[in-house]
Amino acid sequence: MGVVPFFAYTTVFLLIPTLVVVIGAFLDGDNRFTLGNLDGLTSPSVVRGLVQSLVLSAVTAVGGAVLGGLLAYAVSTARDGSVTKRFVTSLCGVLAQFGGVALAFAFIASFGGTGLLTLLLGKVGISTGTGFWLYEWDRGLMLVYLYFQIPLMLIVFLPAVEGLRPQWREATETLGGTTWTYWRRVAAPILLPSFVGAMLLLFTNAFSAYATAKALVSQGSPLIPLQIGGTFTSEVLLGQENLGKAMALEMVVVVAVVMALYAWLDKRASRWMQR
Repeated sequence: MGVVPFFAYTTVFLLIPTLVVVIGAFLDGDNRFTLGNLDGLTSPSVVRGLVQSLVLSAVTAVGGAVLGGLLAYAVSTARDGSVTKRFVTSLCGVLAQFGGVALAFAFIASFGGTGLLTLLLGKVGISTGTGFWLYEWDRGLMLVYLYFQIPLMLIVFLPAVEGLRPQWREATETLGGTTWTYWRRVAAPILLPSFVGAMLLLFTNAFSAYATAKALVSQGSPLIPLQIGGTFTSEVLLGQENLGKAMALEMVVVVAVVMALYAWLDKRASRWMQR
């Protein structure tokens, strides 16, 4: 009985919407079976949106994983219960959930054409341009997405880094190994499944993000989530809601593949944590 509320929540907000998307992707405006919506996925604009979403997600996932992984290792070296460690982990927990319009406004107020940092840097002779780069899907969104990708990586990857036992390093040194030997032959193979799994989680997080991109990129809908939203709100694409469901099904397939890989890697990583 204790898990009934959880399953009810999952059914209402996950299973039912997924079924609506899957079924609607194969129906036309008169609720008749059709494959026309899937044919629409091959149009140049939809393909371009998917490719740009994949590139954005992959770049921010790799960048967030590398920077967040280094930060996680730095935090792991702090003494347990120290103020610094608690502060950084608590701050990352907040920043990982900070997104949407509020995050977009923060970057506009900082890096926009009249943003605070833009004006301060201009006074010392450093030009950041007109600030329009912030509204581009590649340079602007990649920087903004890293803002919440890096803290999320720390939260996800920190337990794996802290799972490295001091005895393993001591055993390596006893056998004549160096620090490089320890990281190459002991720590890296152990952390690799967790690192790749966390990177896949970051990829999914960026791939499904909508509100931040919507607040910054208002022209062209260069990403697949924005194109899906356009089929429900745009007057130009009025009546193409089922095409939007087909694009959503496409996203579901991509996320399902990535999460299946993540589950497999997480299972492999958990073997080391149990030893």
